[in-house]
Amino acid sequence: MVSVLTIGLAACGSDNASKNENKTDKGDTKASVGESVDYKIIGIDPGAGLMKATAAAVEEYELSDWNVVEGSGAAMTAAFKKAYDKEEPIIVTGWTPHWMFSKFDLKYLEDPKGVYGGEENINTIARLGLAEDHPSAYKVLDQFNWTADEMADVMVKITDGEDPEKAANEWVKANADKVSTWTEGVEKVDGDKITLGYVAWDSEIASTNVISQVLTELGYDVTLRQLEAGPLWAGVADGSLDASVAAWLPLTHADYYEKFNGKFEDLGANMEGTKLGLVVPAYMDIDSIEDLKK
Repeated sequence: MVSVLTIGLAACGSDNASKNENKTDKGDTKASVGESVDYKIIGIDPGAGLMKATAAAVEEYELSDWNVVEGSGAAMTAAFKKAYDKEEPIIVTGWTPHWMFSKFDLKYLEDPKGVYGGEENINTIARLGLAEDHPSAYKVLDQFNWTADEMADVMVKITDGEDPEKAANEWVKANADKVSTWTEGVEKVDGDKITLGYVAWDSEIASTNVISQVLTELGYDVTLRQLEAGPLWAGVADGSLDASVAAWLPLTHADYYEKFNGKFEDLGANMEGTKLGLVVPAYMDIDSIEDLKK
């Protein structure tokens, strides 16, 4: 069985100074990699697809001594930054696109067993009947598509402290040509209400706020609702949410896709080539998940 710990933001940032005697410069360790990080992989929200994949990786690679630490995306990034600033070893569950890859020199651990799968996409999903009830919003959501670099422009501003709505508004105004491809053939409305759901990942905060700004400029009264992945999919399936641009497929949200299949409409990928896995600072002398057994 995989051992799972639960911690909060403060615990994630606990001081590892007492372990410095086991570390040489740039993260090279006299002790094993496991000993240097107390056999902990710092994770995110319990129940997230990334956490399920990590639990599977612990089993598949026979890492019986290792613990996957539950917390949140914010707790994980705080723990990583604290360790990185001190050039200490740390292993986290990671994904791209994510602002950390713009701020820090990172690398994915190789996954020779393919537990984390190949590249993923972020899809847009909508409730059944949205096309008939809100054809303009449906068309925008169906045509919405952008790149990881474009998303990063918004993510970095948000993580630097800018209000998400403001950062999204600035990006929309600065990228009128791109936005016009999403709104092509779309008619404006007068105060029609629409509700979008998202998970509290930095990538999804960025994308949801951007599409919200576009819909607002078209005359929609947009409500954003932050949820865990399960309630998000359930909300689209039961119609309490109109849509979400935050469906990670085919791996991360596979369970929800199967559970609610037939109760939502999949509008396809709004971003291609995302990735999940275990992430470490580039200064650590480790390249593969298999190295964690040493």
